Amino acid sequence: MAELVRTKDWSDTPLGPIDQWPQSLRTTVSLCLASNFPINVIWGDDNIQIYNDGYRTVCGEAHPRALGEDYGVTWSSAWPAIGEPFRQAREGHTSFLENQRMFLTRNGYLEETFFTFSLSPIRDETGEIGGLFHPVTETTATMLSERRTRALRDLNASLASAVDMDDLSRRTVEVLSQFEFDLPLLLLYHLSPDGSTYGLAAHHGSPVRRLASIATIDAHSTTPWLMAKALTPDGPLGIIEFSDLFKGAGPYEEPPERALILPITVPGLELPTLLVVAGASPHLSTTAIWASTSCFRRRLLQPSPPCGPVPTSGGGPKRWRKSIAARPCSSRTSAMSSARR
Repeated sequence: MAELVRTKDWSDTPLGPIDQWPQSLRTTVSLCLASNFPINVIWGDDNIQIYNDGYRTVCGEAHPRALGEDYGVTWSSAWPAIGEPFRQAREGHTSFLENQRMFLTRNGYLEETFFTFSLSPIRDETGEIGGLFHPVTETTATMLSERRTRALRDLNASLASAVDMDDLSRRTVEVLSQFEFDLPLLLLYHLSPDGSTYGLAAHHGSPVRRLASIATIDAHSTTPWLMAKALTPDGPLGIIEFSDLFKGAGPYEEPPERALILPITVPGLELPTLLVVAGASPHLSTTAIWASTSCFRRRLLQPSPPCGPVPTSGGGPKRWRKSIAARPCSSRTSAMSSARR
């Protein structure tokens, strides 16, 4: 970044050529570029940005455009969260925000993120506020991991008292509906006693008027999803471009465009006894979505104590297998949750 800042034609910006910058700006920028910590220097009435390598990562696809751009333009989507602290800092009052939730357009979509940062006034040679010193650290991975952990903790506690499949589905939706920023849509289907269809047993997030067409699904159908792939025990099946079907679902104006189908299998049975359709937040990366649904699916595969009886596609009823304690999400998965799509 030091080389990019040095070679950029700053005469095209309100700051003018580097050799005309005030010493206060030069010194601050020098300190910024020498630091490994993400720092942005915001200078002048036009709030022009000069940042270092650490902050470049925060910018995502906004770099290199953001270098020399108005801070308010680059981060306009986050202004509801940072506008007031920015104004206060401009008036001479340092602002500090910890784990502030905000939405940034930096990787091709409006992303839910979390940051801890400060905005501190910088005095120029006249004693007036020439700009702002803006160190920042992203905490998105940590905050999303903590949110998943709370969801798993609550789900584990509730499912421990489940007495049958209907109760298990009701409890699952009751708990996970409190975490709709991760899973804005949930559809839980039970396998019919003859193994021919899946019937909607519990749901959250989708308008009732949109459920009629998907209340019952043929176990061997290709609509609305390719059931042959959805029912394999290999893992979640990702489906995309279902925004019309999920319109009005979830806490955001934008409906989920992607969903994961999670088959919950029981050893010895030909078909999964439970099928979960989990709508994905439109504001989380694919990696973060996969981390959330994988953890929830693992917990549903291990309910405790055993729930039964469950429907089967042949033979007598079987009881859900006993569980070992639900394992937390791995640190590897959590650390990837803020990765780009």
